[in-house]
Amino acid sequence: MRTLRIQAGPKALANIRKHGLSPADVAVIPGAAGGPKALGIHGLDLALFGEWLPRARRTRDLIGASIGAWRFASVCRGDVLAALKDFGDIYCGQKYPPKPTPRMVSESAHVNMRALVGGREERVLNDPHYRLHIIVMRGQRLLARQSGLRTPAGFAAAGLVNAFGRKHLRIFAERFCFHDPRGLPPFLRSDPNRPQDYQFDNFRTQVVPLNPGNLHQALWATAAIPMVMEGVEDIPGAPTGTYWDGGIVDYHLHLPYHRADGITLYPHFTDKIIPGWLDKSLPRRKASGPWIENLVLLSPTKEYLASLPYGKLPDRKDFSKFGQDYDSRHRYWRQAMAESERMGEEFLRLVETGEIVERLEPL
Repeated sequence: MRTLRIQAGPKALANIRKHGLSPADVAVIPGAAGGPKALGIHGLDLALFGEWLPRARRTRDLIGASIGAWRFASVCRGDVLAALKDFGDIYCGQKYPPKPTPRMVSESAHVNMRALVGGREERVLNDPHYRLHIIVMRGQRLLARQSGLRTPAGFAAAGLVNAFGRKHLRIFAERFCFHDPRGLPPFLRSDPNRPQDYQFDNFRTQVVPLNPGNLHQALWATAAIPMVMEGVEDIPGAPTGTYWDGGIVDYHLHLPYHRADGITLYPHFTDKIIPGWLDKSLPRRKASGPWIENLVLLSPTKEYLASLPYGKLPDRKDFSKFGQDYDSRHRYWRQAMAESERMGEEFLRLVETGEIVERLEPL
């Protein structure tokens, strides 16, 4: 059974067919929002970061939103295999009572983040090979400050205007990139005549350098799911305001990767790139155009997904599905993580034998 689907944009497709795929080719790796779904590609992460990419050391930009940023913060700890194991253990170990409050879930996130990177902030921000960039949304208008009335009303309004066009979401949201202090990610390297103009789509984009004093807040903010967690107020070094889950604007991180000097390799839990979280129910909203021309998308096959318990990857609905039967949820999630090692093994085999050329599909 094939576990891995491999799709590539036209430029990447032509290059791999001619030369194969080498770790030296990879310049950028995105990590999507998606909560527990990230556990379902755990084995692929182990193969990529633990074995394949270290074969060709170079500077690589890791761009994450929500759980994707947490995965990549783990990678930047340096002890990659141990860090990814810790990430899986910490995420699987979450326990909540029925109907937990946003404050309770936020406090749990704070504890988990300290367990994952606490005391290692300098190491995360100075990895010799990886540069961490975290996407966060800052609320506007009704979402500029949070309250029991403003927050649900603001996100309801945001969903309504987004239905009429993704560009209208900018009324309530702006994108912040908390970036590695050594430089910006390639998608923000724009017109040299306007070095402070980072706009590349309909959203205003602002940048803030990461440092040990704001790394935790940026990681908490990018995972702050509205109504599930509290937003993060006034992140040090950034403009005042309330910051929310980066996936609201950039769910699957559809960004101008064609600006990078090399291939964008995207280990993903689905075979689609959906621009924003509010676009999930809008099938026409999907990535296209020159931004993905040099991108390679790795995702589970339908056959592989069907072979898993419950026929799917872990997801946030499992918290309510299993309720306080924590042991059953943990077993299911850990089984999905263990099974995902087959994806990693298949990827390594395909690139080492050159069979990847035969498996490529147009993206």
